[in-house]
Amino acid sequence: MRLLMVGCGNMGYAMLSAWIASGKLAPADCMVVEPNTALRERAAASGVSVFAGADDIAGDARPDLVVFAVKPQVMEAVVPSYKRFAEAGAAFLSIAAGTRIELFEKLLGSGTPVIRCMPNTPAAIGQGMMVVFANEVVQSEVSDAVAGLLSANGAVTGIASENLMDAVTAVSGSGPAYVFHFIECLTAAAEKAGLPAETAALLARQTVLGAAELAAQSPETPAVLRQQVTSPNGTTAAALGVLMGEDRLKNLIGDAVEAARLRSMELGK
Repeated sequence: MRLLMVGCGNMGYAMLSAWIASGKLAPADCMVVEPNTALRERAAASGVSVFAGADDIAGDARPDLVVFAVKPQVMEAVVPSYKRFAEAGAAFLSIAAGTRIELFEKLLGSGTPVIRCMPNTPAAIGQGMMVVFANEVVQSEVSDAVAGLLSANGAVTGIASENLMDAVTAVSGSGPAYVFHFIECLTAAAEKAGLPAETAALLARQTVLGAAELAAQSPETPAVLRQQVTSPNGTTAAALGVLMGEDRLKNLIGDAVEAARLRSMELGK
């Protein structure tokens, strides 16, 4: 597959690096457009061809897949410069939050194959959650090829309706930040309980890591795993009485996800 990535910030670079490191793409088959000099030089160090703008790409270039990894706020201004690749038969992949497929169809042509992907930051270490939705023009071989690429960044799944992408953004797209904040809070609570800062941070990180890995590997649901570690009238039960009493944490997380979902909808307008 010949690939052109437009924008190579932290997420784009992490994804591209994983595709190359996994052997799914060869550097010689990859082009990157990145106006920022430092980011362009970083991408060039991986062996790909780099350009400051779309006009610098040779007229006979024929990428099979064009990946938009720019901020949603600039998408409408950036996309038209790549219409020539749509006319040459390229498919397009966007990883921008909130930017709907209809915008790409308007700017590139209604017959253009377009896939949306909502990644998250653990994609940088191959542990991301990659959720995709494709328009009806995308052929199965293209969908399979894109899913194969994304598998280098973590788990891949699809959704049946693009309208669900706002919920995806609110759960897995923004979700790592919720977990990071939980680790911050658990660390602070450990320090308040008397543990040294370094020990508190280690306990908080490893507890979240181990619990998540156990949840991923166990055939039991998280609810059952929670019950298994909770002895009647024990220490865990005391803590859960605070977290679960009156559905405190459930309601708080629900409100947070809804706020993120509504913001994703606003970005898509």
